Amino acid sequence: QVQVAESGGGLVQAGESLKLFCTVSGQTFDDTFITWFRQVPGKEREAVGCINRDGGATYYADSVKGRFTISKDNAKNTMTLQMTKLKAADAAVYYCAAGRLGDGARWKWRVAAHYGAWGQGTQVTVSS
Repeated sequence: QVQVAESGGGLVQAGESLKLFCTVSGQTFDDTFITWFRQVPGKEREAVGCINRDGGATYYADSVKGRFTISKDNAKNTMTLQMTKLKAADAAVYYCAAGRLGDGARWKWRVAAHYGAWGQGTQVTVSS
């Protein structure tokens, strides 16, 4: 069974960069995607971006395209979310999730219900 754990959150100034890390353990499959979600109090969890097991497919929310990049280090079983040009609107608790999306991943990846493994979350605070 796959497990994920986040690290790397913190406080940054608007316009700065920050990296988040998701460590993956357990069994994964060809259709396993690792996805970053974020959530602020009172709002639904929002999908930020994802990557599949071999790193060949990545998808991003429009709100972060061009600013956030997801990459994988298979040797370390770690997925990195590089966030640049951070805005106050990016402040949230960021969660890493793993799930098998099968066919139609490019549409399914945004839906939290498709993910069975979740981390505890890491706080990102952006001061303006």
